[in-house]
Amino acid sequence: MELELLVAEIGSTTTMVNAFNDIKSGQPVHLGQGMAPTSVEEGDVMIGLEAAIADLKTGLGVDDLSWNEFMATSSAAGGLKMTVHGLVKEMTVRAAEEAALGAGAVIKQVTAGKLRDRQLEKIKEIQPNIILLAGGVDYGEEETILYNAEKLAGLGIKVPVIYAGNSVLQDEVRDIFAEKGIETIIVDNVYPDIDRLNIEPTRREIHEVFARHIVKAPGMSRITEMLTAEMLPTPGAVMQSARLLKEKIGNLVVFDIGGATTDVHSVTEESGKVRDILVSPEPEAKRTVEGDLGVYLNAPHVYSLLKDQFEIPAREDLAPIPRNEDEEKYVEHLAARAAKTALERHAGSYRDYYGSGGRQTVAEGKDLTAVRWLIGTGGALTRLDGGKDILKSLRTNRSRQLLPPEEAKPLIDKKYIMASLGVMSKKYPEAAVKLMLDSLEIEAEDLENKDEDQDLEN
Repeated sequence: MELELLVAEIGSTTTMVNAFNDIKSGQPVHLGQGMAPTSVEEGDVMIGLEAAIADLKTGLGVDDLSWNEFMATSSAAGGLKMTVHGLVKEMTVRAAEEAALGAGAVIKQVTAGKLRDRQLEKIKEIQPNIILLAGGVDYGEEETILYNAEKLAGLGIKVPVIYAGNSVLQDEVRDIFAEKGIETIIVDNVYPDIDRLNIEPTRREIHEVFARHIVKAPGMSRITEMLTAEMLPTPGAVMQSARLLKEKIGNLVVFDIGGATTDVHSVTEESGKVRDILVSPEPEAKRTVEGDLGVYLNAPHVYSLLKDQFEIPAREDLAPIPRNEDEEKYVEHLAARAAKTALERHAGSYRDYYGSGGRQTVAEGKDLTAVRWLIGTGGALTRLDGGKDILKSLRTNRSRQLLPPEEAKPLIDKKYIMASLGVMSKKYPEAAVKLMLDSLEIEAEDLENKDEDQDLEN
């Protein structure tokens, strides 16, 4: 059987392949899906990919399978590891962090101000795939950025450095790293002026650097040889889908609960009443990743968060893919707690402070009160019966946090293809959007009324 496109998603616990045809016709078709445990620990991720393709063949009822194009996303072997270094924690550092997370990175270290010896030693231990250096508004502080550039260049770590700081220093920073033979990519400042974020150029460059310096999981080089398009980090591909979808259906939050982490992607504007009292800017598209909230590798920790609420015994023998109904129900409990905890960490909140004029209320962090859709993807939410109920339980209008309202509607990525469609959309955006709407089972009237709920946004 010949496919137009095969997309692989190589995760930390499972590897999945999705088959597509008719992607140029205006009526794209998702033919089927294959899945198998990821095989990093076996020393070759190709083993898991080949097993997933074999599972796809079984599902399609064919012995032979070929494809014209092959695309992939990856978060295997720890994902895209980055360290982020800026000047002021709540300004340039936070802007740089938002850019890296939105691109799908796993941030292993964040520093503010001049790098200390212990922090430099930590960078050498981490061995990041990319280093992101920021700091200073344009025409602002210079000394700390140049100091940090010298220190990073002296580490002897030959990984790409993205510089997204004070634009006045671009040539000097480039020269510092060039002397040590380190690749330097210069992008626009992530924080060019006070209270103004400019993170999109950095996000785009992180994707490009990832494609050129792909994460070296065992056997990954064989997979990259198969590619007909640039590989994306899996979280970056999900964010790409979320941003496309927001333009079609309105403000949304995507929950991606996996075996190792829980990611929350929000693409939304603030509501009018929150916008007026927000103390610092937030990006429209924001991602947070919770490395302690996976439902397989981190299942014991998630269980510890809920054991006082549910009378269920801990399980020590979970499989990456639940093997029976009991395991499914157990993972469902874990997923519910992971989603709730991740959302609370992602959302901003109201805060009161007292001054000469008395008490004033301000808003800090990401505002989700204008969100219209709660979307579930990832193995836990798409493959378990209670996925939609978990999303419903996250809505509230009685909290000091800026959480989604009761009116927000839950949707499930039934075919579990958001990441695959994110990488597909780089070449075939119309087909990707159409397949997304189909997987989410969105009705035509929902599209017609996407701007109807003005009370949520104003």
